[in-house]
Amino acid sequence: MPPAEGPATEPVRRIVVMGVAGAGKTSVGVALADRLGLDFVDADHLHPPANVERMRAGRALTDAERMPWLDLVGAALADARAPGIVVACSSLRRAHRDRLRAAAPDTAFVALEGDEALLRERIGGRVGHFMPATLLASQLDAYEAPDADERAVRVGVTGGVDEIAATAASALERLAGPGAT
Repeated sequence: MPPAEGPATEPVRRIVVMGVAGAGKTSVGVALADRLGLDFVDADHLHPPANVERMRAGRALTDAERMPWLDLVGAALADARAPGIVVACSSLRRAHRDRLRAAAPDTAFVALEGDEALLRERIGGRVGHFMPATLLASQLDAYEAPDADERAVRVGVTGGVDEIAATAASALERLAGPGAT
């Protein structure tokens, strides 16, 4: 466990880029991390093999299957070192985000949102990813946009990756308020 932040300790930024399959979590997450000078982790790489095989077979994960994975993601957020981390993680439901915040309460979320046709087109163009387009409908059904009381911003995904990352960075600055890091 990293040392607690104190007056002599540099603050750590914790950001989750969230959304359904095809929203661009990884691409935007990498660009946002580069823009902010933070580390990047793709939560897809933290899935246990059984979860990956289930999704590859076109079966949506249950929350019972998802929660241990979210605990790993939460640990990655909690263990982040200064200056911070950006994690690409679906975080579709409030309960999922609450689970991550239980491990790292200061986490901010960037919700990437787009229409189904665009998302389906993007998924169809991906190569080598385990998440099939057939699971998009279940993800859209499960998606709960962040509530006003959550530390989150919502960003549309119709632009290019750099444009979306810039919009997210600006929205995060406004969320943090004046003088925040």
